[in-house]
Parts: sequence; C-alpha cells; structure tokens
Amino acid sequence: MEKTSINKFNIRVYGLVVNDKQQVLLSDEYQLDMKMTKFPGGGLNFGEGTIDCIKREAIEEFGQPVEVVEHFYTTDFFQKGHSVFGMQIISIYYFIKFIDEIKFKISDKLFDFSDMVNGNQSFRWINIKDLKTQDVTFPIDKKVVQLLKIRLNLF
Repeated sequence: MEKTSINKFNIRVYGLVVNDKQQVLLSDEYQLDMKMTKFPGGGLNFGEGTIDCIKREAIEEFGQPVEVVEHFYTTDFFQKGHSVFGMQIISIYYFIKFIDEIKFKISDKLFDFSDMVNGNQSFRWINIKDLKTQDVTFPIDKKVVQLLKIRLNLF
C-alpha cells in the first residue's frame, strides 16, 4: 500500500511494565486470526486521552489498575497498519506500574492458552537483556525493544 492511499490514523497506547529483576511484561495474543506478541495495551478511543487509554486497557487486560510513571516513546517513523487498510499507525508507550500486587496469571510459556480463538491472551515476563526484536511481532514494538535496552543499558 502506498503512503498516498493512507488517509486515517490508528493511535495505539501501550504500557511497559518493568520489574525489579529487569524483566518486561509481554502479551501473547491471538487477534485478527493471527498469533502476536506485543506490549500490553491497545487502541485509543475517540475523545479519550492517551493516559486514560492505557489505564482503561490495563483494567481490560489485567483486571487491575496501573499508575502511569512516564512517557517513553511515540512513533517517529511512518508505519502503515497491518490489519486495517488506509491507516497509519501511531503508537505511544508509557512506563506503567501496578498499584497493587499482580493478581492475574503470568505464564512461563508462549501463548499459554489452548485454543486459537480471537481474543485469547496470556502474559509472561522476559529478561530485557535477553529480549530480541524478533520476540515481538510488530515493527514499532521492535524499535521499542531496541530503545528499552539502550535506556536500561542492557546491550
């Protein structure tokens, strides 16, 4: 798809949860009839601020609230949408932390769900020093992996 055929934005907001072991939380999902590994978060609703979005997404995905610590990155290159024609993706990433202890399941294995049904999701920690760009699915997340390693001096 040419840039000239893109006429809308799709704004995505993601949370980077880093624990005291220098691990980051990843979300393994089956969405849009495909497996994907990404950072937790999702789409901005019209009329919603980006911080409100990541707080809403946290309740939807984790079932518990988060605190936004700081902005980390906003897409600074052109990225066409993978699943929606005519859309340019802009992703915004925040460092977030849980207000209470984690109450949802965190797995040790990839795609820890039995059926490939749209909407299935599991979470897992991965050591940031071991994290590779190929561990995540989407191009903007791949850049965030590189930036996260630089930020935390883990290259």
